[in-house]
Amino acid sequence: MSTSADPIARAMAVLAHDGNHAYDAVVPPIAQTSLFTFGSYAEMEETYRGQKVRPTYTRGFNPTVRLFEEKVAALEYGEDAIGFASGMAAISSAVLAFVQPGDRIVCVEHVYPDAYRLFETYLRRMSVTVDYVDGRDLDAVRRALPGARLFYMESPTSWLMHVHDVAALARIARDNGAISIIDNSWASPIFQQPLTQGVDLVVHSASKYIGGHSDVVAGVVIGSKQLVGEIRSRTYPYLGGKLSPFDAWLLLRGLRTLPFRMKAHEAAALHVARKLAERPDVVTVHHPGLGNALPGGLQGTSGLFSFEFDDSVDIPKFADALRFFKLGVSWGGHESLVVPAQVVRVQAAGPNSAIDFGVSERVVRLHVGLEGQDALVADLSQAIKEAKMS
Repeated sequence: MSTSADPIARAMAVLAHDGNHAYDAVVPPIAQTSLFTFGSYAEMEETYRGQKVRPTYTRGFNPTVRLFEEKVAALEYGEDAIGFASGMAAISSAVLAFVQPGDRIVCVEHVYPDAYRLFETYLRRMSVTVDYVDGRDLDAVRRALPGARLFYMESPTSWLMHVHDVAALARIARDNGAISIIDNSWASPIFQQPLTQGVDLVVHSASKYIGGHSDVVAGVVIGSKQLVGEIRSRTYPYLGGKLSPFDAWLLLRGLRTLPFRMKAHEAAALHVARKLAERPDVVTVHHPGLGNALPGGLQGTSGLFSFEFDDSVDIPKFADALRFFKLGVSWGGHESLVVPAQVVRVQAAGPNSAIDFGVSERVVRLHVGLEGQDALVADLSQAIKEAKMS
């Protein structure tokens, strides 16, 4: 596979109006139907025998969903893709398609908390063990991978933004016979294409930047025809996490503006991160773009990063004093969001998870939206001042 020197130009080539829609529509029509009928017994039999590929039932094949899958596959340089009803449906279906009782997974530290909870609860009930390793330490990964069935990673990670040498990790996994899966939601297909670095499967929470408007929950898995085909046959039909036609249509809408939104999020978040890094009450800022060069093969950065307050700031008061930043989970939309790690640690310590997910309670995660970077910096400054007054 070859990559373009300009990922934005490549994305626009994929996402431009293709002129092949019914009625010459600029926007693809929604095939909002649960099933598709056959013109004859012979056509139905040919379809069931696999001699003819055509829609039968929307849980398996829908034209609007398929158009979304094809476009995301092209953006990620994949041969095939499969859409899901959520990012967690994509993650769980991809993982469960390849592990069985007694298998072992190696996973990088500080992954998305719900992926972590899946590993620590449901998979343990299946007698699947998970070992966590610092993905930045290649020797540690080499020591951990022998005998593992699957290697799961994020780059950057969801909370501390650890960036990994994706190509090196994928090579180590392949050398050890492990299937590699990466969550690429943070960078989106615009700023990172892990399949070109040797990763086997890419998953996205399409609710994030791919959707981009905070009005759809969806996921997608991209990879080779063989591996995506195994997910289609082993888990997708039975777990039922299918992507609806209307949600696929919303995702197609989001894809049209994805390159431009990613550039806007990148610029705004970098500005906010640099301002926070100048503050004496901020211990550290976890943002991959603050160095002299982008690490790990990234072609750009997104709007999600975190930072750590010193003890002078009351974090609950800070959160309540914010005006533009809203307290809310997820990210990727137009709105700016804040999540204190203190809250996530409370959930991680509850009955649905085995252990703490390993992030300091002084960490705060921000998603920088599109409201205007100067207004967002001012909002953070006044909230910090309010949280230090008493």
